[in-house]
Amino acid sequence: MKIMKKSQKPLNTLERQKKIERRAKRAYALFACLVLSMAVMIVPAFAADDPLQIVENLSEFIFSLIRAIGLILLGFGILQLGLSLKSHDPSQRANGMLTIAGGIVITFTREILTLITGG
Repeated sequence: MKIMKKSQKPLNTLERQKKIERRAKRAYALFACLVLSMAVMIVPAFAADDPLQIVENLSEFIFSLIRAIGLILLGFGILQLGLSLKSHDPSQRANGMLTIAGGIVITFTREILTLITGG
C-alpha cells in the first residue's frame, strides 16, 4: 500500500496521460536538439581549387541540413499522430498527418527538384 502525504492527491487517468505526454514531448525535444547539435558540430572542411566544386560542396551541405530538418519534422509528426491516436483527438491527428506529409516533402526536396528540373 502506498503511503501518501495529506496534501498529495492521487492522479486520475487524464492527469497521468498529460504527464506522460509532457514527458514524451520533452524526450523528443531533447533528442531533436541532440541530433541537430551533432549535425552542426561535425562540419567538414570544404576546401577546393575549382569554384564550381566549392558551390557543389555548399549545395551538398545545405541539402543535408534540409534533409535533417525534414527528418526531425517527420519524427515529430509521427509522435503527434501516436499521441492523437492515444487521446482520440481528431484535430491533433490531422496536424500529425500534415506534419508527416511536410516532413516527407522536406526530406526529399533534392530528389523532387531533380525530377522537376529534369537534371
